[in-house]
Amino acid sequence: MADHKRAWLALLGALALLLSAGACASGRPAPRPFPAPAPPKVRNPSSGSTPDNPAATEWNALTQQVVRTAMDLRGVPYRNGGSDVRGFDCSGFTQYVFAQAGRPLPRETREQFEIGTAVPRGEQQPGDLIFFTTTAPGASHVAIALGGDEFVHAPSSRGVVRVESIALPYWSSRLIGIRRVGVD
Repeated sequence: MADHKRAWLALLGALALLLSAGACASGRPAPRPFPAPAPPKVRNPSSGSTPDNPAATEWNALTQQVVRTAMDLRGVPYRNGGSDVRGFDCSGFTQYVFAQAGRPLPRETREQFEIGTAVPRGEQQPGDLIFFTTTAPGASHVAIALGGDEFVHAPSSRGVVRVESIALPYWSSRLIGIRRVGVD
């Protein structure tokens, strides 16, 4: 009987390892304190857009599609390794959103961090990818900039796709980079 228990435990362990292999933030639990969901603040990219407004030129069709798709997915649950509307992990979310706009991205957060052009903090624009170090050194979480300090992301196993702010201490202390990946 002990051999059956060991075989069963080995099978469960292998299954757990397989399920966490493609997960955002390496599948480890979110560090404490993890921010609570904030009420969503939706920016309207077309409001205030005038020919005199340089930010208006950034709102091209691809950027609009990326932001619209990301915002339409608010409330979709986090799913470890998820990359479709049944549930997303962070890099599955960004990959899916950009694919809907015709711009393929690599699957893993660290791979996404290696593409595009670096953008200084404060100069992020809607559609930029924002990277954080959360549960592992280096880029272990990714989100999509909405404008200002707001971003949309698939945060953790207890969360849903939602809007948050880089200004929150949890996120500002973990920000490691912003990349522009062809949303221009």
